[in-house]
Amino acid sequence: MFKLSHWSPPRILVTGFALIILLGGLLLSMPFASEAGTRTPFIDAVFTATSATCVTGLVTVDTGSHYSAAGQIIIVTLIQIGGLGFMTMSTLFAIILRKRISLKERLVLQEALNQSSMEGIIRLIRKVLLYSLTIEAVGAVLLAIRWSYDMPLGKAIYFGVWHAVSMFNNAGFDLFGQFGTPFVSFTRYVNDPIVNIVAMLLIVLGGIGFIVMSDVIDFRNKKRLTLHSKVVLSMTGALLAIGTIVIFIFEFTNEHTLGALGWDGKIWASLFQSVAPRTAGPNTVDLTQLRQATQFFIVILMFIGASPGSTGGGIKTTTFATLIGAVIAMIRGKEDIVMFKMRLGRERIFKALTITLLSLALVIFVTMLLSTTEDQAFLKILFETTSAFGTVGLSLGVTPELTMFGKIVISLMMFTGRLGPLTLAYALGPRTEKELFRYPEGKITIG
Repeated sequence: MFKLSHWSPPRILVTGFALIILLGGLLLSMPFASEAGTRTPFIDAVFTATSATCVTGLVTVDTGSHYSAAGQIIIVTLIQIGGLGFMTMSTLFAIILRKRISLKERLVLQEALNQSSMEGIIRLIRKVLLYSLTIEAVGAVLLAIRWSYDMPLGKAIYFGVWHAVSMFNNAGFDLFGQFGTPFVSFTRYVNDPIVNIVAMLLIVLGGIGFIVMSDVIDFRNKKRLTLHSKVVLSMTGALLAIGTIVIFIFEFTNEHTLGALGWDGKIWASLFQSVAPRTAGPNTVDLTQLRQATQFFIVILMFIGASPGSTGGGIKTTTFATLIGAVIAMIRGKEDIVMFKMRLGRERIFKALTITLLSLALVIFVTMLLSTTEDQAFLKILFETTSAFGTVGLSLGVTPELTMFGKIVISLMMFTGRLGPLTLAYALGPRTEKELFRYPEGKITIG
């Protein structure tokens, strides 16, 4: 007989997310959740629930046209729970009910938020909830005001709230398929500066992580940023700038994407398509019409993903920065990785290498597996697999055409990407014990 108190924090997280997905899948499969009033196939309902809880955005049926208002509310609730984390949401209720947060719960929260210690963890949770709800509320108001010119006020408010939650949590779900064309995403607003700016700000704020947001807000008092915040902000800015420039250059003459737009449209579309692969999911141009070089470049951006402690996936910006730092240090003949005049510990470097190699191996394996079961081009499958791993939600049209096996595999990929391969390995693997001895050092030739 098992005892929950004996479970490790990673195992509790994995089990909690799995139960939420199962419950969401059951609800979405009910007739009341579909617009037609019929049952949605259970595999499609679970796929949608997994995508929502893992804040991805990949869907086998169009969200706006297939699901009823009740189904859409279930989906956005799953997005909110998945984005903030079910432990964060349960802590919210504990705070409201003035219940004591146990040591075990604090350990799970530490694991969920990817923190190195429990110090100030409840204070951080309060900030997470406050920042999230405030940012979502502001985004909802701005979007509702803009969309009130396109639709009735009631629907504009509903759309504003729904999409603000989806964008901030980097989920990528949208409801615009109900206007006639399924899976259309934000393409009708490719030239709209208000929708572009609000959506991108929501995505970026959700993707940099709550620790960084708290650090930036406290900067006025502390007059300094932590190393973590400096690395996240600089790497995020660099990736967005590089992504915008590369997409602009590659697609400038493509008549099916940027080529048909004016200069302002080209800039907005390039910037938006650079922001979206940071685990967000929406798109303002038809991704299937992008050149293959651009599609592969987006795969790289999706693999890197967002930042630790955020609503996004991928190997994370800090992991990528650590790898770049290791390469630079090796080329320069230095023993230490130094960032902003601070040295990184070896355990951080080993963790970055482990996460990257595990993630790369997983993406490669799943891509090879799906290449044998799905009748799709290799790049499309690689794109879909990386999108699922990075909990991005961008697709080249493969998702609705997946076989039963493909849907199961992509669902598992989204689940792994949300929790992280390392957390999943800790949860499923045996408990490790501290080694009582060390082997003698040996040497091998590298390179």
